[in-house]
Formats: sequence, C-alpha cells, structure tokens
Amino acid sequence: MPKPVVGPRRRTNPLIWCVAIICTILTVAVIITGIAVFIGYLAIRPKIPQITVKSAQLDLVDYDQAGILTVRVIIIIKAENDNEKAHASFYDTDFVLGFQGIKLDILRAPPFDVKKNSSLEYIFIAESKPVALDPEEQDSIDFALSQNVVNFYLKGTCRTRWRVGPLGSVKFWLHLDCRLQLPRNGDVVDPKCSTKSK
Repeated sequence: MPKPVVGPRRRTNPLIWCVAIICTILTVAVIITGIAVFIGYLAIRPKIPQITVKSAQLDLVDYDQAGILTVRVIIIIKAENDNEKAHASFYDTDFVLGFQGIKLDILRAPPFDVKKNSSLEYIFIAESKPVALDPEEQDSIDFALSQNVVNFYLKGTCRTRWRVGPLGSVKFWLHLDCRLQLPRNGDVVDPKCSTKSK
C-alpha cells in the first residue's frame, strides 16, 4: 500500500494565540470580580433603604353646598437607612395625595441624604385647590364626613442610591401605596405604611 503523503504542518497564527490569551485573562478577571462581589455582599449584607409614612393628620376639610372640596393634610415621611456601612441618597421623590381618584396635591422633595444607620423625617403639607366634585364623589364625601373619617390615598415613587464598599453604587426604585384613614377632628394617625422596592 502506498504511504500517505504528509505535507508540512500548519502553524497557528500568532494573532489567534493573542486573542485566546486575552479571552482567558478576561474570563479569570470576571470570575475573580464575581467572587469579590459575593464575599463583599456576605460581609456587608446591605439592606434596602425605605420610606415610611410616620404620621398623617387631616388639618382642614372644607366642603360646601356647591360640592366644592378643599383639604389640607400634614404628612410626615421618614426615610430610613439601616445600613451600618453605607450612606444613602434619596431623589426623584414624587407622591400624589388623592381622594376617590381625584388628585388633590403632588408632594415632591429635593434630593436628600441619610447617613449610615440613621433616619431623616420630612414634613409635607399637602393643600388642595378647591375641587368641584361630581354627584357620586359628593355622596362619598358626605358619607365620609358623617362617619368623621375621610379616606385618602398616597401613591408614588422615590429612587434611592447607596454605595456599598466593593460592590459600588446600588440603585433601587421605592414604591409607596398607602391608604390614609384620617379622622375629621384632626387627630394624628400612624398609617403603618412603607415602601416596597423594585
């Protein structure tokens, strides 16, 4: 049998070797970074900052025979940062106070910071412009006033950012959806309501 003809061996292009070495180095770097982030997370165990409605008070409710409603509500918001090793920033704070689907006022706060393992209270005074109610809404406010409790809703979002050691900057959206049952006599209530993160 004739022997197969063997030609000269083809050598791998040096460019391919360079690409392979670079890919290997990048893969090792990604693995090491992932391990460092995981260890940092276990060491620090960061907690998501949150916003709580500490108290609310119906300071004024004015409703006349023409079906015009005006209210003033005082709301104290508490921003909490339970992280012992991370400073937190809160920004894009935007809440809507409403009644029966009617937006009464928009509550906004400028950016603010909360130190490590600390909290900060922010006072909002929500005062609506005179709002004309339709017959169904008039029935709702008539019933609420007869019960001496007016039901409002407080909805909105806030963004939070905090730096967690080797993990870098972490950002979250905080979502607030509260029902405020406020006595007509102006008593201060604790709605026991706080944000959820997404």
